Amino acid sequence: MKKWVYLFEECELPNSKEGKLLYGGKGAALAEMTRLGLPVPPGFIITTECCKEYHANEKIFPEGMWMQVREKLDHLEERLGKKFGSSENPLLVSVRSGAPVSMPGMMDTVLNLGLNDRTVEGLAKQTGDERFAWDAYRRFISMFGEIVLGIEHEKFERVLDRYKNGWKQDSDLTVEELKQVVASYKKIVFTEESGLAFPENAESQLKMAIAAVFDSWMGKRAVDYRRVHRISEDLGTAVTIQAMVFGNMGETSGTGVCFTRNPSTGEKVLYGEYLTNAQGEDVVAGIRTPKPITKLAEEMPEVYKQLLEVTNLLEKHYRDMQDIEFTIENGKLYMLQTRSGKRTGAAAVRVAVAMFREGLIDKETALKRVSPEQIDQLLHPMIDPEVKVTPIAVGLPASPGAAQGIVVFSPDEAEELAKQGEKVILVRRETSPDDFHGMVAAEAILTQRGGMTSHAAVVARGMGKPCVAGASALNINYSHNEFTVGDLTITKGEWITIDGSTGRVFKGKVPTVQPKLDEDFEMLMSWADETRRLKIRANADTGNDAALARKYGAEGIGLCRTEHMFFGEERLKVMREMIMARGQGEREKALEKLLPFQKQDFIEIFRAMHDLPVTIRLLDPPLHEFLPSQIELFEELTELKFKARHASPKQMDLLLDEIAEKRRILKRVEHLSEANPMLGLRGCRLGILVPEVTRMQVRAIFEAACEVQGSGLNVFPEVMIPLVSTPEEFIHQANLVREIARQVMKENDMEVNFTVGTMIELPRAALVADKIAKVAEFFSFGTNDLTQTTFGLSRDDSGRFLPLYVERKIYPDDPFQTLDRIGVGELIKIAVERGRNANPSLKIGICGEHGGDPRSIEFFDSLGFDYVSCSPFRVPIARLSAAHSVLSSVG
Repeated sequence: MKKWVYLFEECELPNSKEGKLLYGGKGAALAEMTRLGLPVPPGFIITTECCKEYHANEKIFPEGMWMQVREKLDHLEERLGKKFGSSENPLLVSVRSGAPVSMPGMMDTVLNLGLNDRTVEGLAKQTGDERFAWDAYRRFISMFGEIVLGIEHEKFERVLDRYKNGWKQDSDLTVEELKQVVASYKKIVFTEESGLAFPENAESQLKMAIAAVFDSWMGKRAVDYRRVHRISEDLGTAVTIQAMVFGNMGETSGTGVCFTRNPSTGEKVLYGEYLTNAQGEDVVAGIRTPKPITKLAEEMPEVYKQLLEVTNLLEKHYRDMQDIEFTIENGKLYMLQTRSGKRTGAAAVRVAVAMFREGLIDKETALKRVSPEQIDQLLHPMIDPEVKVTPIAVGLPASPGAAQGIVVFSPDEAEELAKQGEKVILVRRETSPDDFHGMVAAEAILTQRGGMTSHAAVVARGMGKPCVAGASALNINYSHNEFTVGDLTITKGEWITIDGSTGRVFKGKVPTVQPKLDEDFEMLMSWADETRRLKIRANADTGNDAALARKYGAEGIGLCRTEHMFFGEERLKVMREMIMARGQGEREKALEKLLPFQKQDFIEIFRAMHDLPVTIRLLDPPLHEFLPSQIELFEELTELKFKARHASPKQMDLLLDEIAEKRRILKRVEHLSEANPMLGLRGCRLGILVPEVTRMQVRAIFEAACEVQGSGLNVFPEVMIPLVSTPEEFIHQANLVREIARQVMKENDMEVNFTVGTMIELPRAALVADKIAKVAEFFSFGTNDLTQTTFGLSRDDSGRFLPLYVERKIYPDDPFQTLDRIGVGELIKIAVERGRNANPSLKIGICGEHGGDPRSIEFFDSLGFDYVSCSPFRVPIARLSAAHSVLSSVG
């Protein structure tokens, strides 16, 4: 019979990759800590394979599983001298989920399982503490009711709040009050379960709890979490069943969560919180305000000393920052979990570099320890220190970064408004795993209760979102959709700003600035640069963007979009003159006015990027994009005609001239109008039909290049022809580029090194890449348009259904965010192979949005690309991703 269940001490190689896949992260860690001789309550693990079999077999436990569970329970009973389900010396257990990949707070846990009306009396007798027994019982009914029976937690919470009477802590409730709470909880279960009583049989409780943990793997919050963090649903979750130890047995008992280093800053100091006379969920749920872990040194010095020893041992053993859960029962320390701690981007960099310096890890491991997403967090804004502003409240700095948004109190509403493009801040008393979808949608999270290790804090840090937790000055009223701070009331829809780095909350929009990057960041990036093969360029259209890109480590410009230079008010007016021109003469006059603007922009970019290549794409979009829309013009004409009816004779002449001009523009817009403009007159097609546009742009490029080179700086322009589908199109435009370049260089008595290449953004261009490569000097893949034309999708319109496609797994990912390797990727592979076969010196890069996506970068690296190009702020992300690509390829 297949082995589904393992005692902790039976687990083989629990710290290996295979061990974590089988036993789950939590189970593997408990087994490893048991192997190390640490104080771990005994228990056993139901494997992830059992979970997968359960879901594959219509939610029926696989054959032999329950028999094996019963055998392991017998072992625990014999070892501890207790009996599961007995009123004499009862054995109570916890039932916890444990996926192979850490998913904090996303699945389910039940504590104190085995309690009923008989065993609660046995527990009271066993411990000599009746109050403790009934406190454990009310906790069990609440957790079992919520997790296993699906009853809303708030219903139990309202009962408890009634007995606490607005001022008591839960630890202040008397035995009689706790008995009344238990009776009220049972009534809730009886009502919610259509007349079925709370299950009294301990084995029935255990079977139901195991099934609930397996079910939680496919629960909405776990599914949402896996989607956001790209975790496979095929992994399954293990179930860890462990003998209970109790932190709620009085003032010499307690429970806590700690990190071996500060998870927000990376500082090497034990960091965390604990509560005396409490159980684990009290710390995470934020029901009581926890104490800082350093306070434990005063209250229980021997326990604190032992905790320091254990945490140091675990960090050295795992060679990573650990997130540790512990319980103290009557002065004795027990370890309940250890795992690699979730951390902010700043902490990830600091810990990785520090551990290398401490000799715990090598450079390669340090690089792997920092994810591209964590580097992204480092580039998040912070409150402008120059702005003098007073916070309305201060909480705990749970996850760094500053964010602005409108206040919402419901996670569903946060998700809905975010879909509409609104920036929202989710404000909750405390968050629970059911709020996850709203937390994903929000810019930031603000909670009234909870600490640095609360659900809100841990989840926000994992996603890189700002979070302020435990802002106790807030008084949140869900029914009125408002919160008050003293005399101030903030209602739903009002703007607030939060600073997750300091814990401050501000009314309205407060200015933010980008953070400064420190020496640890520079050190890590230098290791990435030593490791990677790919060059990293940036997409930049102005001198400021180019300077910023260079500051972040860009090794050139991979895409300068010349059309963006025409969108200033004065420039747009001249651009429209050119489009509205009645003939070539008028058009050339307008282009003469545009040339100085373009030239100056190129001068600034060449100066910022001296000694590095700059790829400049000639005009790509259709001309109608520079004109008002037909709807806009119709509305303006209607308004002008209305004014004309009531105008004086003097005003009439001016209005008639304006109406005539609007009609002329409308006529031109209608003439340029296309059924599918993205596949119409644009790119090289426009350059072929209106060659004077190409001439002006090329002249501006080379006049700027000559001027900057004449000042003593080296320039390397790369002129890129867009939307090519045949070699003939490329040859036509490339000949024109070289002709104008020669003219300008002759006029300036100067030689400028330059190349001419093309953007591969159409499927046909990819298929005939060998023919184009014979006449082009470089390829740059425009993966945005290549994705559109390969899928037959409009990026602007597909947003209405793409999220649903991803959710239903019709597409594995949004193809505009992560490259479709099977379809679009195959076209790229064909183009690279055919292009390089025809022209071995062909330079190849990518300048679409995928150039900054870590998973896409790995693909481009595998095909032997020379560079990727992305937005300036993603340059550090691309540098690290390119290093990761090399490290993954060598194992």
